[in-house]
Amino acid sequence: METEQHPSPNAVLSASLRLIRSHRRLRAADVAQGMNMALRSYEHFEAGAGRINLERIHRFADVTDSDPHAIISALSLGSPAFAVRSADNKLATILMVVLQEFDEEVGDAMAELDGRTIINVFTRALKDLAGLAVTRDAHAEAWLEERRRRLVTPGSDDPSADDEGG
Repeated sequence: METEQHPSPNAVLSASLRLIRSHRRLRAADVAQGMNMALRSYEHFEAGAGRINLERIHRFADVTDSDPHAIISALSLGSPAFAVRSADNKLATILMVVLQEFDEEVGDAMAELDGRTIINVFTRALKDLAGLAVTRDAHAEAWLEERRRRLVTPGSDDPSADDEGG
């Protein structure tokens, strides 16, 4: 049986940080300055060298307006893309806030929930979210396509475009 090779958490962290920084169109020097770090120290952090530092991940997320919990989750998922996909909508942070509220409301009764129920509820909720994302994309594309046709393009043969006057 073959074992699947997963990238190390440090490699995932490095890729996540670089992807987010690139997504935000920031230079390493900009992020280093925002984090109040020497550029060399920041480069060491972004390279995934050394121990994973949660405080630095949170500072990086503040400076890049990204989701620190998504970066941390990306380490477990082995998916730097998850960190980028969640940078704008803060999916993982929202999940943590809702989980915190759930913990406060339910308290010790949480221990009475069985694993199968938890799996089913989360699976259903995430499938619903996935459906919303696909529906929104399709709706946005249809909206744009319908309205794009009304635009006048340079060199169009539409004689009514010349009737507007100027």
